Amino acid sequence: MKARMISRTGMSRSLLTGVVAALAGSLLLTSCVDSTQSTATGKDVSGEKIPAKVSPDTSITVGAPDLKVALELSGQIDKLPFTVKWANISGGPQCSEAFRANALDICSAAEIPSINAHWTGLDTKLVAAKFRKDPLQYPIYELGIAPGAGIRTLADLRGKKIAYSPGQAQGALVLRILQKAGLTQQDVQLIEMASTGDVYPTALGNHQVDAAPIGDVNVKRYLTKYGTDGGTTIRHGLRDDPAHLWALTTSVSDGQKSAAIGELIKFWARAQIWVDEHPNEWVEGYYVKDQGLSREDGEYLVERAGHPDFPADWTSAVERQQRTIDLLAKEQKHKAFQADILFDRRYESVAADAIAGEGGTT
Repeated sequence: MKARMISRTGMSRSLLTGVVAALAGSLLLTSCVDSTQSTATGKDVSGEKIPAKVSPDTSITVGAPDLKVALELSGQIDKLPFTVKWANISGGPQCSEAFRANALDICSAAEIPSINAHWTGLDTKLVAAKFRKDPLQYPIYELGIAPGAGIRTLADLRGKKIAYSPGQAQGALVLRILQKAGLTQQDVQLIEMASTGDVYPTALGNHQVDAAPIGDVNVKRYLTKYGTDGGTTIRHGLRDDPAHLWALTTSVSDGQKSAAIGELIKFWARAQIWVDEHPNEWVEGYYVKDQGLSREDGEYLVERAGHPDFPADWTSAVERQQRTIDLLAKEQKHKAFQADILFDRRYESVAADAIAGEGGTT
């Protein structure tokens, strides 16, 4: 069973028009990375100087809808010292499409999109990194178990059907879970489908698969809907918390845009701290009013998220990214590469410095 990657949210109308025009006649990215495509060269921008100040005439397009809301709620959005065009998109597939159309400068995403971008010839950089304090206690995903599947530990996955999306964070997590359990792809049945909306919980409830990584409010909803029938979740015991601001290399190579991106990172980091310190306002302003969730669901998500961590040193983040690259290269038949070419370390301490004294750094 295979499914094409489906975008999670819509792009703002003006940007969507530009993207559609630029992509007309071409295939959009799917969850599977075509290993026959050329890899990106990974331009080294470390020697390029970022201007100390950004011109107020500078404009960048940002795909981070939750950041926009956080800046609005915290009263910071009008203090941005440059122009931001907000695109209602985030995550790997949407951002990759917009990057390729030159309709986006920076967006929020996990670690997998930048790896896949490199393998498909798209040159990008990770410019900010956020993790979770105590990530094993506050995982993004849990492994959903179908009613009657008989899975109580990771070792019980042998011979089972597992939902798998190669181009998403969930797909990489499945491979890491198998690795931890001492299993290979040949020991299980990987059922290829994109993880969008409630696709995975529904597949579990309908017994299309025996196990699937599900996250955020889907964990709560799955257990509520299928728990009485025997549906459960188990903790995978792995770090799954990387979150990044992800930019086009051409954007960080542009003098004024690189300065604007540096300023944006500061606002982004402070906004994350504000969200962490104002959970009630965040639940009401974002989850309820903006996302249309119930207050109960919003409170559940806030509790599940734990607290943010902004490392001033990315060495460990690069090492984790390298392990992910090596695993995906082996399991998905790609050429391994050095993870450090994905990180623009000129911005390494920007977020941590911006919130110094406010907590949230290691």
